[in-house]
Amino acid sequence: MTPSGGKDLFELNKKSFSTAVGAFSVPASLGESAAAIEQLANLLEECVTQHVSSEVFEKRLLKMFPSLKDNIAEIAVARGLFAQLVDLDAREINGIWARILKNAFAPLFVGQFDFVAGNPPWVNWESLPDDYRRSTAPLWDYYALFPHKGYDAILGKCKDDISVLMTYVAVDKYLHPKGKLGFIITQSVLKTSGGGEGFRRFRLGREGEFIRPTYVDDFVAIQPFASASNRTIVIILEKGARVKYPVAYSEWYKTVSGKRIPEDATLELLAQMASFRKYVAEPVDDENIASSWITGRAKVLHATRKVIGQSEYVGRAGVCTWLNGVYWVHRVMERADGLVVITNSTESGKAEVEDVQAALEPDLLYPLVRAADVDKWQIKSEREILLPQLPGMRLNAIPEKELAVSLPKTFGYLKRFEQALRGRSGFKRFFKPTQPFYSVYNVGDYTFAPYKVMWARIGSQLSAAVSSQEFSKTFIPQETVTLVACETLSEAHYLCALINSSIVNFTLQSYAQRGGKSFASPHVLENIAIPTFDEKNSAHKRLAALSQAAHQVAASTDENKTERLAAIESEIDELAARVWSLTNDELKEIQRNLAELR
Repeated sequence: MTPSGGKDLFELNKKSFSTAVGAFSVPASLGESAAAIEQLANLLEECVTQHVSSEVFEKRLLKMFPSLKDNIAEIAVARGLFAQLVDLDAREINGIWARILKNAFAPLFVGQFDFVAGNPPWVNWESLPDDYRRSTAPLWDYYALFPHKGYDAILGKCKDDISVLMTYVAVDKYLHPKGKLGFIITQSVLKTSGGGEGFRRFRLGREGEFIRPTYVDDFVAIQPFASASNRTIVIILEKGARVKYPVAYSEWYKTVSGKRIPEDATLELLAQMASFRKYVAEPVDDENIASSWITGRAKVLHATRKVIGQSEYVGRAGVCTWLNGVYWVHRVMERADGLVVITNSTESGKAEVEDVQAALEPDLLYPLVRAADVDKWQIKSEREILLPQLPGMRLNAIPEKELAVSLPKTFGYLKRFEQALRGRSGFKRFFKPTQPFYSVYNVGDYTFAPYKVMWARIGSQLSAAVSSQEFSKTFIPQETVTLVACETLSEAHYLCALINSSIVNFTLQSYAQRGGKSFASPHVLENIAIPTFDEKNSAHKRLAALSQAAHQVAASTDENKTERLAAIESEIDELAARVWSLTNDELKEIQRNLAELR
């Protein structure tokens, strides 16, 4: 079967397939036989390992395959393949390509089975070469793994894993109807968007056979592979059956501390060192079967249906500069003439920039909030950010001529980095060359709001705090911080209380990838139905007061701080349960399940 939009792999003198390092071709006549491919792969591996010449390889080739003797074209194909592998070996990119040859042609010969088990390669899609993404794009489209995004997402540097495609191909090519496949795969296919959404359609293409997930073992907490911190799950898929929710989902955890479970552990040893909790899984959005899976105890998931939904609030990402070492600064001193002496924070990004000390106008300097600066009930700021924009300008930076006249010192400082700033990947993608070279992303009126609720988007639990304009300028968060702009201080504290509640934390931790880069991104408010603050609602007002109290306690040096915060948070949970009409028993079940996750 040839994927729609793809090229037929079978040409006159060769059969080809794509890999992460380019296309490989074998003589067409050899590609007709599994035994021939096996022999050719072994010969290639042997000749590359022995560092023989191309001439020696050809002689061995013809000795093994006399039928090629008069076929100059196919001999040339084989020599070209040998040269590729020699080059890979010289660059130390070797060891697996001969075996890949065998696997690439396996579907032509091995047939289909009732049971298939395996471990597809886990390679981040954005790490693969453009040619490889382009050559396999028709397959992603054929299996509808990007149902809403199209080729731009497939060919772009999305965050999805090649194992998504490998799994669907294996189900399609290797399984009999009603056959079952068990794959070791990454948890991201169940708890992230992008290709994960296509995976969770559980259908081969737009109108093909259905796939039914029957069971999942989640090994994330026990990290079964010593050399990697991959989020490992085992999923069982049945071909030709529709998905039925909820799906049985076992979450494993270690019962011993300070010890790693050996990769070669027997079942007896595993039973001594680990156990599992019997959870279930279902889409977090019951109107979208491809949405991220939420997992937990059945009773708890039933209760969270009262909580799940679209919030009345909108989450935003903080400011993205793509070159923090220019925009993040330390204040050294304030001069008598009103200028501020700064040094740029060169340790703040991957790209190296020049260390600079400069005197700037203070107008565009704001307290910076990094992800590490946000904790539960408190925010600090140890640096400042140079933000060359003003409220009301959205993504438009102050024009260069205007900045050069109104704030010449600031303009001069940025001008020193013009080449590096124009070279930023995000600048080239989102801005025109005619726009100010120092433009930054994710800026709107919400960025400058005097009252904001903030939390780090990377982590394993939500820890939010309120930023209020206590000084002359509002705090500005970086892009790894999620923010919500609020109208009043009371509204911000009400929202913060709910965000920090056990109910919201459990819901998020159950459907998002704990510890992942998008764990607490703005999607939080797309899935958790937080109602608008009502000044006349006694529960809302009390939640706001409790958040303010929690902030005061967190900032204090009280020896009983932990106990006082626990008491406040307990009352917040009870009030949050009232907001979502949860019973006391449902709240206790949620708190219990959350404690298990921690």
